[in-house]
Amino acid sequence: MREMREIEIAELRKLTEFIAGRYGYDFRNYAMSSFRRRVQRILELYKFPSVAWLIQRMEGDADFFETFLSELTVNVTEMFRDPSFWRELRDHTLPNILLNHERINIWHAGCSSGEEVYSMAIMLHEAGLLDRVRIYATDIDKGILEQARGGSYSLRNMELNEKNYIRFQGKKELKEYYTVRNDRAWMDKSLLRSVTFREHDLVKSEIFNKFDLVLCRNVMIYFNQTLQNEVLKKLHSSLFKYGYLVVGSKESLIWSEIANKFIVVNNEEKIYKKIRE
Repeated sequence: MREMREIEIAELRKLTEFIAGRYGYDFRNYAMSSFRRRVQRILELYKFPSVAWLIQRMEGDADFFETFLSELTVNVTEMFRDPSFWRELRDHTLPNILLNHERINIWHAGCSSGEEVYSMAIMLHEAGLLDRVRIYATDIDKGILEQARGGSYSLRNMELNEKNYIRFQGKKELKEYYTVRNDRAWMDKSLLRSVTFREHDLVKSEIFNKFDLVLCRNVMIYFNQTLQNEVLKKLHSSLFKYGYLVVGSKESLIWSEIANKFIVVNNEEKIYKKIRE
C-alpha cells in the first residue's frame, strides 16, 4: 500500500481557517507537529486522499465535524496518573487550601474522558471532603464529555488504574468504586454528586467562575507558545489569590508572561500558587 505524503503547512492553514470560519473553533495556534500528526491519522482512518477531501466532507456535514473534533482532541489518560502527584495533592495542597476555606472550588480544564475527575472524587471521598467541594470538569469535545459523564471504561484499562491507585496509597481497593458489566467498569455514580460537566473551549471561551484549585494537565503540550501564554493568563485570572494551578509533567510556567504572579510550590509535580493578581 502506498504511503501517504506528509501534509503541507499550507494545507493545514487552509484547514484551520475553514474550521475557524465555519465552526468557530480556533486551531491556528496548536503545535503544528502534533496537529499535523493527528490530521494525518484522521485522513488514514477515514481514507481521505487529501486535506481538501476532508474539508469538503466537513463543509456539509456538521455531524462529521463532531467526529473529527473527537478524533483530533482525543487524549490518552488514566486514573491516578503520576501517583506521587496525587499523594502531594492529598497530603499537602488540599490541607493548605482548607486552612482558610470551608468549601473549595476545583476546575479540571480539559478533562477528556474523565479519569482525572474520578480520581479526584475518590481522593476527596476518602478524605471525607467530597461534600465540601464543587468540581467543574470541562472539555471542548461534547462526545468525550458524554463519555466522562457515563463513567464507563474498558476493563483492560482498569489494571493500570488499579496499579496507580495502589501506588497512590488509597484507603480501599479501586474495584470498590466500580461495578463490572459487559467487560466494562462502570464507576459509582455517587462519586459525581459534586461534579458539573460542561463544554468549554480553553482558547475562545470566557472564564466562568473563580477557583481555589485548577488542574490543566497535559493539555497545553498541544498548543504553540503564543497560545500557551494566552491560556495561562486565562487560568491565572480564574484563580482566587493564593489558589493553586497544576500543569502536566512536561509543562511549565517559568517562561510565560504570568510567571512572576506565581510561586513554585512543588517543581517536580508542577504545582504553583498564585500570589499576585
